[in-house]
Amino acid sequence: MSPRSYPYSKGKGRERMNLVIAEKPSVAKSIADVIGANSRKDGYMEGNGYFVTWCVGHLVELASADFYDEKYAKWKYEDLPILPEEWRYVISKGKEKQMKIIGALIKQSDVTTIIAATDSGREGELIFRLVYEKLGCNKPIKRLWISSMEESAITEGFKNLHDGKEFELLYEAALSRAKADWIVGINATRLFSVLYGQTLNIGRVMSPTLAMIVEREANISAFKPQPFYTIQLDCGDFILVSEKITDKKMAETIYKGCDRQSVIIKEVENKEKIEKPPKLYDLTTLQREANRQLGFTAEQTLDYVQSLYEKKFLTYPRTDSRYLTEDMKENTLAVVEAIAGFFMLGNIQLPICMEQVIDNSKVSDHHAIIPTICVKGYDIYSLPFGEREILLLVALRLICAVGESNRYKETIIRASCNNTIFTSKGKVVISDGFKAVEKNYYASKKEQVKKDKDKALPHVAQGETFTAKATIKEGKTTPPKYFTDDTLLSAMENANNALEDIDRKGIGTPATRAGILENSLRQDLQSVKAIRKQSILFLPIRVFL
Repeated sequence: MSPRSYPYSKGKGRERMNLVIAEKPSVAKSIADVIGANSRKDGYMEGNGYFVTWCVGHLVELASADFYDEKYAKWKYEDLPILPEEWRYVISKGKEKQMKIIGALIKQSDVTTIIAATDSGREGELIFRLVYEKLGCNKPIKRLWISSMEESAITEGFKNLHDGKEFELLYEAALSRAKADWIVGINATRLFSVLYGQTLNIGRVMSPTLAMIVEREANISAFKPQPFYTIQLDCGDFILVSEKITDKKMAETIYKGCDRQSVIIKEVENKEKIEKPPKLYDLTTLQREANRQLGFTAEQTLDYVQSLYEKKFLTYPRTDSRYLTEDMKENTLAVVEAIAGFFMLGNIQLPICMEQVIDNSKVSDHHAIIPTICVKGYDIYSLPFGEREILLLVALRLICAVGESNRYKETIIRASCNNTIFTSKGKVVISDGFKAVEKNYYASKKEQVKKDKDKALPHVAQGETFTAKATIKEGKTTPPKYFTDDTLLSAMENANNALEDIDRKGIGTPATRAGILENSLRQDLQSVKAIRKQSILFLPIRVFL
């Protein structure tokens, strides 16, 4: 294979080419369309001074243990630990052809610059660098760092390519993580499997995640419900309720002492409260919300949002930021106006408060997930169901995030009867604010909006007395709930909050948690059962961070 050369842009002298390496064929095509590499070849595209090719995910990976020594093909206790002195890398099985194509392109004498166009994140950097290193390339690297696949973003990105040296530490961080995964996974998996006579997959992130699930299930199994009692006093227009009482006899005594007796209003507290608009989505909060609202798994949500990103309808998904940068204000305002039509707002007029979603200090590699201007005028109902619902969810969050706060008045009545304190809470909405859009959206989908338990209370004054009819209500404590994708993602994100000496937040990353849930919790269900059966004790979570 010997690709034909094109003059590089408006360059003079000898012909030279740039080689663009993307992560996926679909992304490579989008880039090629923008930069004019319109001639399709086997495994790459070319034109206008560019070759554009792709990696098909990880083309190069860390070699397995038996690659270092054939004896490691069999798992033996005496061979542990396995700690490579010099790390080796292999081409991923089934991807040899694409690697050869990239190799032939990268070695072309007229290729003077390599442009890394893999996903703009740690894993994308690793995918590119391992290919670059495996091929022994030393040509200068430029980095395309963009947050959406819009034509304007790609064009701007190519105008402002970064020096590859700026991302050396990102690559080192990704490589260190991969090596840590290898060391823990290879050694711990072999150790536990040999000790207990069956395959038990152990991983730096997977194992503490499984440990949390096992611990939760153990707590549920060991739970014994405890009865409790509350006394309710019906005062006509409102009901007063006592604290929970665990002693049945005491509850019956209070009930008898209050039934048909005078109740004195001790205090009436009125407070105006504000519920601020929600923050924009990062990947984890989007996955959690999609699980709650739509029943999607974390992996499904990631697949949908990745597809929408590649279709240019959403910004880069693998982000842990929930804010935008100052320079995005004008464009985001245009996006808000474009997506307003999705929700049939009718007479609802919401002020747009862009300052609420802007904070440069809280954006590192990528900003929050929002729709792109490409949605303007697009028939979103032509999208597959899952993608459409995720796009609507993200659009709804943007509309709400730039809306006004929800304002309401909360009333708390405290009363006394026979030396026992009773309370009643009420709530009156002053201004719906951003919640008006939510209500309108769910009403249009004919879904029930969660109603507030609190209702408006009548006007009462301190010192007033009422005669109340008492009722005794019995309840039981409930066990912890089984994890859902929503609650487990939250547990992973906040797993190390109590460890003051660790700066990182949680276990895993927004980009990897969905895969951990899929692989660990579904494919390794047998391991979970074995863990419970053998009562295997996990090392503290900090060991796996």
